[in-house]
Amino acid sequence: MRARVAALVMAALLVLYLVFVVNYALLLITSEEPLAKALGFALIVLPFLGAGVLVADLVFVARGERLVRLLGAEGGLPVDDLPRLPSGRPDPVAADLEFPQYRAEVEGQPDSWRAWLRLGLAYDASGDRRRARWATRRAIALERSHR
Repeated sequence: MRARVAALVMAALLVLYLVFVVNYALLLITSEEPLAKALGFALIVLPFLGAGVLVADLVFVARGERLVRLLGAEGGLPVDDLPRLPSGRPDPVAADLEFPQYRAEVEGQPDSWRAWLRLGLAYDASGDRRRARWATRRAIALERSHR
């Protein structure tokens, strides 16, 4: 829950920042200086890119959380008995030792969104966020195609 609140606060701050950027871009566009106008038009693109990235990330998180809830309701979530660091995160060394079983599950069932989601959770526990997102995206795509 704490991570969700932090993510929402960061999203709200990004939206506020984007509003200020749009306001500044409009001020530049209404200027008489040609260079200021050009900068204003160039600057107006950034908020749209930022908003697109923000929306895509929020959709990813919502879909991923839905799959975690589904898997949890089925009783298919991995047992979280890993030792913890003082920060509360799983110990990456211990997580790496459990990782091969999740990789083997994906290799045995490459079309199973459940296996891919468990692999994504294993990557996350190991501290590899990039691969965790990749595996979770794969799980989302597989689940959507099976629906």
